[in-house]
Amino acid sequence: MPASLPLDPAEFMPRFDAAARQSGFAAEHFGEINGHALIAYTKLAPASAEAPRVYVSSGMHGDEPAPPWALLQLVESGFFDARASWFLCPILNPTGLALGTRGNFAGVDLNRDYKHPTSAEIRAHVAWLERQPDFLATFCLHEDYEAAGFYLYELNPDNLPTLVDVALAGAAQHCPIETAAIIDGRDASGPGLIRPVSDPLLRDSWPEAIYLRHEHTTLSYTFETPTALPLAQRIATQCAALRAAIDRLLIPA
Repeated sequence: MPASLPLDPAEFMPRFDAAARQSGFAAEHFGEINGHALIAYTKLAPASAEAPRVYVSSGMHGDEPAPPWALLQLVESGFFDARASWFLCPILNPTGLALGTRGNFAGVDLNRDYKHPTSAEIRAHVAWLERQPDFLATFCLHEDYEAAGFYLYELNPDNLPTLVDVALAGAAQHCPIETAAIIDGRDASGPGLIRPVSDPLLRDSWPEAIYLRHEHTTLSYTFETPTALPLAQRIATQCAALRAAIDRLLIPA
């Protein structure tokens, strides 16, 4: 459990790296920003050609520390097993995390930079993603300082079997579910759920999830925990929601 905030990438990443390697992940340095390495971790299933591929990211905004800690907890628990090939990006904004700010060291919101990337971090991240295969599903882990409860975004243009119900049920074991009719400025499709109605590809700026849905997957989720709650509770919520969603996703046909 972290002792203090903001999350210090210089302390966090060695621990994550050791846990990931111990669990069979390979590390790939895909960039660097102000002395901080940008690292992706991959773990291919034994039958990697046939195995489903799952991508998880965290650490996009520096004032959202629970997601990286949740991802570390899942790695340390052995959750990322032989059921799938795994692609993890635990910290995408190390300078923001070091400062405890939403944006990076220059004040750039990296999660609006995926359509025509200008930041060094997202240019490097997109270049790495372009070298990867398509994913069965992607999960972007975030937090919201305005929310009263957990909520998620679903991008599912092909109407694949949804993971919404199980993810919300998992989160509800540890955290209230957001019940507002308007969540993050958008009409809710149900308690704790946003399904964008308009074509997200028409947006002038893309968050990571929109880029992933356009280039790498047809099933994309963004999980949001409320930062008003204690950190340990938010970490547990992120872990439970992701476990539940991925366990459902990987049930054999």
